[in-house]
Amino acid sequence: MRWGGATGVGSMPGGDARETAKTVTGTFDGADEGMPYLAELPARGPGADMIGRTAGLLVELYARVEPSGWRLGDRPGRDTRRAASWLGEDLDALEEFTQGYTGPLKVQAVGPWTLAAALELRNGEAALSDPGACRDLAGSLTEGLRGHLAEVKRRVPGADLVLQLDEPSLTAVLRGRIRTASQYRTHRAVDRQLVESALRDVLAVHEGPSLVHSCAPDVPFALLRRAGADAVSFDFSLLTERDDEVLGEAVEAGTKLFAGVVPGTDGPLSDPAGSVMGVRTLWRRLGLNPGSLAESVTVTPSCGLAGASPAYARAALAHCARAARSLADSPE
Repeated sequence: MRWGGATGVGSMPGGDARETAKTVTGTFDGADEGMPYLAELPARGPGADMIGRTAGLLVELYARVEPSGWRLGDRPGRDTRRAASWLGEDLDALEEFTQGYTGPLKVQAVGPWTLAAALELRNGEAALSDPGACRDLAGSLTEGLRGHLAEVKRRVPGADLVLQLDEPSLTAVLRGRIRTASQYRTHRAVDRQLVESALRDVLAVHEGPSLVHSCAPDVPFALLRRAGADAVSFDFSLLTERDDEVLGEAVEAGTKLFAGVVPGTDGPLSDPAGSVMGVRTLWRRLGLNPGSLAESVTVTPSCGLAGASPAYARAALAHCARAARSLADSPE
């Protein structure tokens, strides 16, 4: 399968689902330069944010909004219904603008560990504090994703679905940096094998390609590869030379890199070739074949575009597509 040379991370500014779907599908048409995706519009409010949206997918687990954030409860309520309504609106818009579409199509959801760090139990502590709750959450998420992916496939039957799990809190979970409700302590670090196992189980719900995204520093590339991710999405500016060895191993093993090289908030954009200069430099430093660049790298914004202006978001996505073409045309 061809992943496409460029795509977005997930979130977009504003609240107009049709206009957003039109932008995303128009910029990334499934050809070599792009992979369209089911966008998220968190500016609409609770239930459209990434945690609420994924909480709305859970099976036999329900969440509601409290002053401190999303909290698990006994039954579906207004917030669960709102999340389902926003998602339905986004799916309707995507279906409208993908009539007859064939090619890759990306769907995002929050991964089990960021979800466990964000969702509260009844006592106000994060689900992360309870290993049993973490297991239940991962299982519920898996079943919810199964149904969600089937629904997207029903609406866009020609699509080759790509599943993206968003795990911005993963490194903090692994290092014991998630704060307790009191903010005075942190939850203990979760065993790496347990983290890997849960990710593997959730990723396995999708028979097609999958990736994990994190725009935090110190992305655990090796762990994600072992968990079964076919690609890793990250903020390229946060890489250090400490990451060289594991990146080289990932590329040589066939792992796709979704390199976030275009700023996610408003600012001047360099020329497309300049945006991917760092990627070319990395390839030379790793001693990799420049001819493999276009096949190994997908160009993205550094993170979601929810904090950008609509005009900049459109420009950033188009810039990603042009930068990907530059990488393919002039890999050296």
